[in-house]
Amino acid sequence: MKMGDMKPGLKARQAATRLLAAVVDGKASLDGLLDPVGGNPAFVALSDPDRLMVRAMLLACLRHLQVIDGLIDRLTEKPLPAGARSLRHVLAIAAAQILYLDIPDHAAVDLAVTQANDDPRNRRFASLVNAVLRRMIREKDTLLAAVAADVAPFPLWFADRITEIHGLQAPAVMAAMAMPPALDLTVKSDPHGWAERLGGFVLPTGTVRIVNLNGPVSGLPGYLDGEWWVQDAAASIPARLFRAPAGKRIADLCAAPGGKTAQLVLAGARVVAFDQSASRLARLRGNLVRLGMDVETRLGRAEDIVEPDGFDAVLLDAPCSSTGTVRRHPDIPWTKSRADISKMALVQRRLLDAATRLVKPGGEIVFSNCSLDPEEGEAMVAGFLADTPGWVIRPVDVSLLPELEEAVTARGEVRTHAAMLARPEARLSGLDGFYAVVLVQQSH
Repeated sequence: MKMGDMKPGLKARQAATRLLAAVVDGKASLDGLLDPVGGNPAFVALSDPDRLMVRAMLLACLRHLQVIDGLIDRLTEKPLPAGARSLRHVLAIAAAQILYLDIPDHAAVDLAVTQANDDPRNRRFASLVNAVLRRMIREKDTLLAAVAADVAPFPLWFADRITEIHGLQAPAVMAAMAMPPALDLTVKSDPHGWAERLGGFVLPTGTVRIVNLNGPVSGLPGYLDGEWWVQDAAASIPARLFRAPAGKRIADLCAAPGGKTAQLVLAGARVVAFDQSASRLARLRGNLVRLGMDVETRLGRAEDIVEPDGFDAVLLDAPCSSTGTVRRHPDIPWTKSRADISKMALVQRRLLDAATRLVKPGGEIVFSNCSLDPEEGEAMVAGFLADTPGWVIRPVDVSLLPELEEAVTARGEVRTHAAMLARPEARLSGLDGFYAVVLVQQSH
């Protein structure tokens, strides 16, 4: 047994370092790695407290990795060897603890040095790890601001794309995207009552935003009774765009995990929820059982659905690059690329074409996704409209989105980003980046 194996917290740091490498070098999804059942074996084997620690370290590290990397480069007299990726990951996880987490500095340094000593690849760098991290502790107050001002807040492909999209507003959007999000809930009824019970407040959209979450979401009042579900304020918008949904038969084509399905049921719609993934459909069913909602669910791809009588309306919350959810998924800028965005836009177009074959004449389609890129939203829909005679945009009524009037575009689409819904405290501000549009067939 190595001496390091005896130290509390070492296994958590080793797991965090391994998972950081899987994300940054292997382009693996952090959600998949941190799945408590099917995730990375090094993570699954940890105790619950260590899992929470690993999650916190990885979220902080990925959220600030550009600054952390810049700081490591400043504090090393000569560049780290090109092959020393695992050494850089050890330093990055330790830096996240020193700079952004409430963990004693000495513990972060000691465990990083032990980790280096326990790894044959990094043993010769153990003294370097010690020196760099101790200097980081001494100089962080002056260096941190200097480095942050000198580097892009995200990988260059991502930062450049946000600048292309948002122009002068890009710095504010990126600053908001780097903030951890608050917890948003959609409630069945009485949002102000639930906000009071849960220690939160009601957003203009009707979403309840929680100020301080201590412990698991499942421990909050109302969870077991199915009185609410977790749903970002932006994600709650698409289901609210249908005209008079009560009594209508609506297909939710990519329904899991079920938040939008539940909204439609609550609005009185008769929903048929589809998903092409059996495991995701099972999760959706479980969520709807908790909410006390009886919904017809079907396993299948949108392109394969046969429905001779058609649906009154279709909700297509399409798979996408998820770039609008970087606040809660800071791995995305490190695992995705511009090529992924273009690829997903083609998938969305195929699904949208399929949706038109499922809706009755005179029906409507609400298309949405959580990408911040117009290639997956405005541009894809413009191409669809050019190729598909008879379909037009029904402009969204701005009165549906109080305090989010700026989210309604000139064509009547909805486009949100993280710097909207500003509140006095940054941690209580913002919402995910979302795109949504209502498409209808023109009457002749």
